[in-house]
Amino acid sequence: MSNEIKNRVSQSSIKTLDLEEFYPKGKREFIDLSQWLENGLVLREKEFRKKIESHKWTSYKDKYVAIGCLNNAILPSWASLLVASNLEPFAIKIIHGSLKELENNIIVDLIRTFDTNPYKDKPVIIKGCSDNSIPENAYVQLIILLKTVSKSLFYGEACSSVPIWKRSKIS
Repeated sequence: MSNEIKNRVSQSSIKTLDLEEFYPKGKREFIDLSQWLENGLVLREKEFRKKIESHKWTSYKDKYVAIGCLNNAILPSWASLLVASNLEPFAIKIIHGSLKELENNIIVDLIRTFDTNPYKDKPVIIKGCSDNSIPENAYVQLIILLKTVSKSLFYGEACSSVPIWKRSKIS
C-alpha cells in the first residue's frame, strides 16, 4: 500500500471557476448631480452647464461611473446626458443609477462575453469564498449561463461544495 497522497479533485474532470479571477478591476464612483444644483434642489441650466464645463472629468479616467441624484430632486433627462457626454472619453463604463445598479451592469457585460467552452459537459464548482465582495447577482447570472453548457454545477469549495444543478440523463 502506497502512502502517497493524491489530489483526486485535480485529477478529476471537475472545473473550478473563481469569479474573482474574471471580475473587472477598477474603481467605482458615484456622481451625485445635486452637487451642481442650486441649494442641492434646483437646476438652473446656465449655472449647471458652467459647473459641468469646469469640472475635472479626467479624474474619472479608467473608472466605472454611476450618475444619479441622492436627494431625489426632479431633473430633466438631459442633465444626466450632459454629464455622461463629458464622462465618455474617460470612464470605462457609465450608467444612470446607483453603485449597485452599476455592479449589476458590469456583471451583465461580463456574462455576455464569458467563454463557456472550458466548462462544456463538465462538472463545475463555482468558488464561493472570495476576498472581494462579488455581488450575488454575478453568481445568479453565471449559474444561468453555465446551465446551458455544463454537466453539473456546485457552489463552494471542492471539499465542501453544495450541489446546485445537474443535467438530467436522457433515457
